[in-house]
Amino acid sequence: MDATSQSAPTSTASKQLIGLPTLMTLAFNGGNLNPIADALLERIKADPTDATALMDMAVIFIMRGENKLARSMQTLALQSQQVFAYPRGDTPVKVRALAILGPGDLMANSPFEFLIENQPVALDLLYITPELGLPAQLPEHDVLIVAIGESDVNQPLLAYLEQALQNWPHPVINRPGRISLLSRDASCALLADIPQLVMPASQRVARSVLEACCLAEDQATALSSVVNGVDYPIIIRPIDSHAGHGLNRIASLSELTLYLVNSPEQFFFVAPFIDYRSPDGLFRKYRIILINGAAYLCHLAISQRWMVHYLNADMLDNAAHRAEEAQCMTSFTSGFAQRHAVALLAIYTRLGLDYVGIDCAETADGRLLIFEVDSNMVVHNMDSAELFPYKKIQMPKLFHAFAELLCQRCAKEL
Repeated sequence: MDATSQSAPTSTASKQLIGLPTLMTLAFNGGNLNPIADALLERIKADPTDATALMDMAVIFIMRGENKLARSMQTLALQSQQVFAYPRGDTPVKVRALAILGPGDLMANSPFEFLIENQPVALDLLYITPELGLPAQLPEHDVLIVAIGESDVNQPLLAYLEQALQNWPHPVINRPGRISLLSRDASCALLADIPQLVMPASQRVARSVLEACCLAEDQATALSSVVNGVDYPIIIRPIDSHAGHGLNRIASLSELTLYLVNSPEQFFFVAPFIDYRSPDGLFRKYRIILINGAAYLCHLAISQRWMVHYLNADMLDNAAHRAEEAQCMTSFTSGFAQRHAVALLAIYTRLGLDYVGIDCAETADGRLLIFEVDSNMVVHNMDSAELFPYKKIQMPKLFHAFAELLCQRCAKEL
């Protein structure tokens, strides 16, 4: 990546983005994106270099599951410009932030656009690619945020930024070298010896190794002999997968064989499965964000299934579960966060990140069970005010804390 030889314009276009939060909120609440998509496509037909229309259309394609079309739109947009001004409301600006992103789907970057809702933050989005490095001219900013998430695909971008930002003249939120350590196997190694928590070791395993397990004569010991002592049941998922895509619980050799038949990927993460059911038989998964070391609860998902995601839990239909989530948010600081204060502090210290998310649960013996740590977990305030009124109280606290972090780092008053 050459930060000086590329010639893509760096000034923002006159047409503003609609933006990820607006588009996703509309879709999240059952709105019709088709009229917006039609209008964007008309703009693109009239001007194939309309970069903001191309980027907004890419978001719509991603939400439709058409990732190849989305990537094409992103590529075309970045040929015209790399910097996009995120639209903002009437809140007076106290701090100017510049976020660096890479191309990809909604899991490729931290969606910091959601976090500045009603906050005094002006945000510019700067995209880099393996071909387009940092441009020679950048928007004025008080603080820089690295929004690129960890993945095998993004590791070269993070390595490039780690060098490019060594002597940056402004504060940097989330150093790229620290983000690069958030892979499932590396983060396990970082946190493995903290006594107050449990984080099953994830191991990268090639497809050929797993296929050899299926063909081994001594099938009873085949898995444990090649995956460092891991035995059934296991959790398996393709490398760089998110949101449960390709995730499965495997309890036997026959299940592993069937999984491989239906999974074309060449590399997987494998980890022991830990049964984290509560005494009432339900599974509870917490999403926590650490901002400058302080913990904030984003959601508590309660489900009868071990693979818990907020959207597949029955939170919409179960008033009792929503009541429990509301109570957990109300008492979080003196309850969950206090119970696990030592572990949460150790995570913050070990990871060395200003902003990071944790998907976790509690084990039967009361320890903190970590599923994943990542800087690009989706955090939002899109839920219905009627069904989730407590979130309209909780989420602004988190957004305010993020704005406080930005202001604190550049010595400004919020």
